[in-house]
Amino acid sequence: MTVKVAVIYYSATGTVHALAQAVAEGAAHAGAEVRLRRVAELASDAAIDQNPQWRRHADAAASIAQASVEDLAWADAFAFGTPTRFGTPAAQLKQFIDQTGGLWREGVLADKPVTAFTAAFNRHGGSEATLLSLANVFYHWGALIVPPGFTDPAVYAAGGNPYGTSATGSQDGGPDAAALEAARYQGQRLARFAIRLSGAGNVTGQRAAEMAGRRA
Repeated sequence: MTVKVAVIYYSATGTVHALAQAVAEGAAHAGAEVRLRRVAELASDAAIDQNPQWRRHADAAASIAQASVEDLAWADAFAFGTPTRFGTPAAQLKQFIDQTGGLWREGVLADKPVTAFTAAFNRHGGSEATLLSLANVFYHWGALIVPPGFTDPAVYAAGGNPYGTSATGSQDGGPDAAALEAARYQGQRLARFAIRLSGAGNVTGQRAAEMAGRRA
Protein backbone atom coordinates (compact mmCIF):
# COMPACT_ATOMS: atom_id res chain seq x y z
CA MET A 1 0.00 0.00 0.00
CA THR A 2 1.38 3.42 -0.98
CA VAL A 3 0.85 6.01 1.74
CA LYS A 4 -0.13 9.58 0.87
CA VAL A 5 1.56 12.60 2.44
CA ALA A 6 0.33 16.18 2.18
CA VAL A 7 3.00 18.86 2.68
CA ILE A 8 1.12 22.09 3.32
CA TYR A 9 2.91 25.37 3.97
CA TYR A 10 3.01 29.12 3.84
CA SER A 11 6.13 30.98 2.76
CA ALA A 12 6.55 34.71 2.23
CA THR A 13 10.08 35.04 0.89
CA GLY A 14 10.91 31.43 0.01
CA THR A 15 12.72 29.93 2.99
CA VAL A 16 9.81 27.77 4.17
CA HIS A 17 9.05 26.92 0.54
CA ALA A 18 12.52 25.42 0.18
CA LEU A 19 12.06 23.45 3.40
CA ALA A 20 8.67 22.19 2.18
CA GLN A 21 10.20 20.95 -1.05
CA ALA A 22 12.87 19.11 0.95
CA VAL A 23 10.27 17.51 3.24
CA ALA A 24 8.33 16.41 0.16
CA GLU A 25 11.49 14.95 -1.39
CA GLY A 26 12.21 12.99 1.78
CA ALA A 27 8.69 11.58 1.96
CA ALA A 28 8.79 10.61 -1.70
CA HIS A 29 12.18 8.95 -1.22
CA ALA A 30 10.61 6.80 1.52
CA GLY A 31 7.98 5.64 -0.97
CA ALA A 32 5.08 8.00 -0.30
CA GLU A 33 2.86 9.70 -2.83
CA VAL A 34 3.18 13.40 -2.05
CA ARG A 35 1.10 16.52 -2.58
CA LEU A 36 3.02 19.79 -2.11
CA ARG A 37 0.52 22.58 -1.47
CA ARG A 38 0.78 26.25 -0.52
CA VAL A 39 -1.96 27.96 1.44
CA ALA A 40 -3.67 31.09 0.15
CA GLU A 41 -1.95 34.44 0.53
CA LEU A 42 -3.87 36.92 2.69
CA ALA A 43 -1.63 39.95 2.34
CA SER A 44 -2.49 42.66 -0.14
CA ASP A 45 -0.46 43.27 -3.28
CA ALA A 46 0.52 46.64 -1.81
CA ALA A 47 2.04 44.94 1.23
CA ILE A 48 3.83 42.32 -0.85
CA ASP A 49 5.24 44.94 -3.21
CA GLN A 50 6.97 46.69 -0.31
CA ASN A 51 9.37 43.73 -0.03
CA PRO A 52 11.04 42.79 -3.35
CA GLN A 53 11.97 39.33 -2.03
CA TRP A 54 8.35 38.68 -1.03
CA ARG A 55 7.14 39.79 -4.46
CA ARG A 56 9.69 37.62 -6.28
CA HIS A 57 8.69 34.55 -4.32
CA ALA A 58 4.96 35.22 -4.64
CA ASP A 59 5.32 35.36 -8.41
CA ALA A 60 7.60 32.30 -8.57
CA ALA A 61 5.32 30.18 -6.34
CA ALA A 62 2.19 30.85 -8.39
CA SER A 63 2.65 27.49 -10.14
CA ILE A 64 2.34 25.57 -6.85
CA ALA A 65 -1.21 24.29 -6.35
CA GLN A 66 -3.17 25.94 -3.56
CA ALA A 67 -4.07 23.82 -0.55
CA SER A 68 -7.63 22.76 0.24
CA VAL A 69 -9.08 20.74 3.09
CA GLU A 70 -9.60 17.95 0.56
CA ASP A 71 -5.83 17.47 0.61
CA LEU A 72 -6.09 16.59 4.30
CA ALA A 73 -8.92 14.13 3.68
CA TRP A 74 -6.81 12.55 0.92
CA ALA A 75 -3.64 12.21 2.96
CA ASP A 76 -2.52 9.50 5.35
CA ALA A 77 -0.02 11.91 6.95
CA PHE A 78 0.59 15.66 7.06
CA ALA A 79 3.56 18.03 7.26
CA PHE A 80 2.90 21.71 7.97
CA GLY A 81 5.37 24.51 7.40
CA THR A 82 5.24 28.16 8.40
CA PRO A 83 7.50 31.09 9.16
CA THR A 84 7.39 32.31 12.74
CA ARG A 85 5.25 35.32 13.51
CA PHE A 86 6.12 36.50 17.02
CA GLY A 87 6.48 32.88 18.10
CA THR A 88 3.27 31.68 16.44
CA PRO A 89 2.30 30.36 12.98
CA ALA A 90 1.67 32.82 10.18
CA ALA A 91 -1.93 33.98 9.79
CA GLN A 92 -2.08 32.42 6.33
CA LEU A 93 -1.50 28.91 7.68
CA LYS A 94 -3.75 29.51 10.67
CA GLN A 95 -6.56 30.61 8.34
CA PHE A 96 -6.24 27.33 6.45
CA ILE A 97 -6.25 25.31 9.67
CA ASP A 98 -9.37 27.15 10.81
CA GLN A 99 -11.22 25.63 7.85
CA THR A 100 -10.72 22.05 9.09
CA GLY A 101 -13.57 21.97 11.61
CA GLY A 102 -15.69 19.67 9.47
CA LEU A 103 -12.94 17.09 9.06
CA TRP A 104 -12.18 17.31 12.79
CA ARG A 105 -15.82 16.65 13.74
CA GLU A 106 -15.92 13.64 11.44
CA GLY A 107 -12.74 12.18 12.93
CA VAL A 108 -10.95 12.27 9.57
CA LEU A 109 -7.83 13.91 11.02
CA ALA A 110 -7.50 11.57 13.99
CA ASP A 111 -4.79 8.90 14.19
CA LYS A 112 -2.84 10.34 11.25
CA PRO A 113 0.88 11.13 11.68
CA VAL A 114 1.75 14.82 11.52
CA THR A 115 4.92 16.88 11.73
CA ALA A 116 5.85 20.56 11.41
CA PHE A 117 8.75 22.77 10.36
CA THR A 118 9.48 26.48 10.44
CA ALA A 119 11.89 29.32 9.77
CA ALA A 120 12.73 32.64 11.39
CA PHE A 121 14.98 35.54 10.47
CA ASN A 122 16.98 35.09 13.70
CA ARG A 123 18.23 31.85 15.22
CA HIS A 124 16.27 32.50 18.41
CA GLY A 125 13.34 34.11 16.64
CA GLY A 126 10.56 31.93 18.05
CA SER A 127 10.99 28.70 16.07
CA GLU A 128 10.38 26.29 18.94
CA ALA A 129 7.41 28.31 20.20
CA THR A 130 5.86 28.22 16.73
CA LEU A 131 6.19 24.45 16.47
CA LEU A 132 4.78 23.93 19.96
CA SER A 133 1.88 26.22 19.06
CA LEU A 134 1.06 24.05 16.04
CA ALA A 135 1.18 20.99 18.29
CA ASN A 136 -1.84 22.35 20.16
CA VAL A 137 -3.84 21.98 16.94
CA PHE A 138 -2.66 18.41 16.47
CA TYR A 139 -3.69 17.50 20.02
CA HIS A 140 -7.23 18.67 19.24
CA TRP A 141 -7.29 16.63 16.06
CA GLY A 142 -6.11 13.49 17.82
CA ALA A 143 -3.28 13.26 15.30
CA LEU A 144 -0.04 11.43 16.07
CA ILE A 145 2.80 13.95 16.35
CA VAL A 146 6.01 12.70 14.74
CA PRO A 147 8.88 15.03 15.68
CA PRO A 148 12.37 14.45 14.32
CA GLY A 149 13.69 14.17 17.88
CA PHE A 150 17.38 13.53 18.25
CA THR A 151 17.18 10.46 16.03
CA ASP A 152 19.60 11.24 13.21
CA PRO A 153 22.89 13.14 12.70
CA ALA A 154 21.05 15.45 10.29
CA VAL A 155 19.10 16.91 13.21
CA TYR A 156 22.30 17.77 15.09
CA ALA A 157 23.96 19.21 12.00
CA ALA A 158 21.03 21.57 11.45
CA GLY A 159 21.21 23.01 14.96
CA GLY A 160 19.55 20.30 17.03
CA ASN A 161 15.85 21.19 17.12
CA PRO A 162 13.96 18.04 18.20
CA TYR A 163 10.54 19.64 17.65
CA GLY A 164 10.93 20.09 13.91
CA THR A 165 13.32 21.43 11.32
CA SER A 166 13.94 25.15 11.77
CA ALA A 167 15.93 27.32 9.41
CA THR A 168 17.32 30.81 9.68
CA GLY A 169 16.35 32.92 6.69
CA SER A 170 18.26 35.87 5.28
CA GLN A 171 17.89 38.59 2.69
CA ASP A 172 20.26 36.89 0.26
CA GLY A 173 19.51 33.19 0.60
CA GLY A 174 17.22 30.52 1.96
CA PRO A 175 17.95 27.61 4.28
CA ASP A 176 21.46 26.18 4.28
CA ALA A 177 22.33 22.66 3.16
CA ALA A 178 22.17 21.28 6.71
CA ALA A 179 18.61 22.54 7.25
CA LEU A 180 17.50 21.12 3.91
CA GLU A 181 18.98 17.73 4.77
CA ALA A 182 17.22 17.79 8.15
CA ALA A 183 13.95 18.59 6.37
CA ARG A 184 14.44 15.65 3.99
CA TYR A 185 15.05 13.40 6.97
CA GLN A 186 11.91 14.71 8.67
CA GLY A 187 9.86 13.93 5.57
CA GLN A 188 11.31 10.42 5.41
CA ARG A 189 10.58 9.82 9.08
CA LEU A 190 6.98 10.97 8.69
CA ALA A 191 6.43 8.71 5.69
CA ARG A 192 7.99 5.73 7.46
CA PHE A 193 5.57 6.15 10.38
CA ALA A 194 2.65 6.38 7.97
CA ILE A 195 3.81 3.19 6.27
CA ARG A 196 4.02 1.40 9.62
CA LEU A 197 0.53 2.50 10.55
CA SER A 198 -0.88 1.44 7.19
CA GLY A 199 0.19 -2.10 8.00
CA ALA A 200 -1.96 -2.07 11.12
CA GLY A 201 -5.23 -1.64 9.24
CA ASN A 202 -7.37 1.27 8.16
CA VAL A 203 -7.31 3.15 11.46
CA THR A 204 -8.68 6.33 9.86
CA GLY A 205 -11.71 4.51 8.52
CA GLN A 206 -12.26 2.87 11.88
CA ARG A 207 -12.08 6.23 13.65
CA ALA A 208 -14.57 7.82 11.24
CA ALA A 209 -16.97 4.92 11.81
CA GLU A 210 -16.63 5.28 15.58
CA MET A 211 -17.37 9.00 15.42
CA ALA A 212 -20.40 8.39 13.19
CA GLY A 213 -21.69 5.82 15.64
CA ARG A 214 -21.43 8.22 18.55
CA ARG A 215 -23.44 10.85 16.69
CA ALA A 216 -26.18 8.37 15.72
